[in-house]
Amino acid sequence: MKVNVGSKNMTKVQAVEEALRDFSEFASAKVASFEVDSGIHKQPKSMEQTVQGAMNRARNAFKDCDLSVGLESGLIKVPNTKSGYMDIAMCAIYDGKNFHLGGSSVFEYPKSMIDLVFDKDYDISQAAKAVGFSHDEKIGQREGMIGLLTKGKLDRKGYGKQAVITALIHLLNPEHY
Repeated sequence: MKVNVGSKNMTKVQAVEEALRDFSEFASAKVASFEVDSGIHKQPKSMEQTVQGAMNRARNAFKDCDLSVGLESGLIKVPNTKSGYMDIAMCAIYDGKNFHLGGSSVFEYPKSMIDLVFDKDYDISQAAKAVGFSHDEKIGQREGMIGLLTKGKLDRKGYGKQAVITALIHLLNPEHY
């Protein structure tokens, strides 16, 4: 089985590889990665944009493979949060005909970062640098803000892996989907 990932971000690629290895049905899959266009804003600001980005990545990576995977993190409105928003990673697995969606746990960024995202059109890495959380402009390609905020207990790879595993539910239980 060949699985393409719609990103060259190694945290996303490794999340897919690890999730697939956890299931005997997919453990022998060969994973390849491709830089593809998400077709959305650099910082998704709604569930709709985040899901669409994941689906676009999966669709655009579907070439000479059995399955393709798109992962996209974005902000979603959540009532009663301090900032009004939380982050979620969404996964779309595409089989050439149907999409199979899954998502991660969610977490909240500091309000100062969310304000920069909405007021100055920063992405999360830019906002993290501006408020002094990280000087790493590519934090999203490493541990991610989730890694910093959880003091390493959950990093961006693990966060993405959650989304992949929940998207695999459809493929693991096709009789129900």
